[in-house]
Amino acid sequence: QLQASGGGLVQPGGSLRLSCAASGSIISINSPGWYRQPPGKQREVVATISSGGSTNYADSVKGRFIISRDYAKNTVYLQMNSLKPEDTAVYYCNADLMYSGGYGNFWGQGTQVTVSS
Repeated sequence: QLQASGGGLVQPGGSLRLSCAASGSIISINSPGWYRQPPGKQREVVATISSGGSTNYADSVKGRFIISRDYAKNTVYLQMNSLKPEDTAVYYCNADLMYSGGYGNFWGQGTQVTVSS
């Protein structure tokens, strides 16, 4: 139901944009967010966005990452700028989806982001 894409290898200081698209008979996407799991560490929240557009960011990414959403495309984005090696992780999107068959919380499959020179 959620498909994340856009990861890759980037040099320090570079940028990437991640996308998370909801597929199926989606009625609404609620409380979407991006999370990441660095190697050997626990998954952590990166950024969230409310239905009203309010955003919250982890302190480590404030001023560098921007979360946004496109209602028409049922897609949530994470623009990542000024990337650092410590941003290396598998990035996951998460959201509560209301769809024609019901309602549930879903995770995307994860997309690898590697920041290295």
